[in-house]
Amino acid sequence: MGMLSKITKLRRNRKFEYNPRYYDDKGKGNPYKLEPKFDKFRSTLHNQRGLKNKISNAFDDTKREGDRNLKIRMLVILSVLILIFLYIIDFDLSIFFS
Repeated sequence: MGMLSKITKLRRNRKFEYNPRYYDDKGKGNPYKLEPKFDKFRSTLHNQRGLKNKISNAFDDTKREGDRNLKIRMLVILSVLILIFLYIIDFDLSIFFS
């Protein structure tokens, strides 16, 4: 039996210790959950009811300073689109100059 048990004996599974790249070992939640990373930047996440709260949230959003490069880029894109539109409709710009 001793020799036969070596052939028929099932092997144990080898251990494979896999840790994901962004796994937080300290127990701060699921490493695959992306919501908490972006929720702190959303102003509409904690929506409070009532007209007064909506208006105050809108004023707070306008007071928040944005990226200056984004504003300049948006202005350039908008002006180029307006000039293309005026060219398509054959708008005469000479009325502004004497």
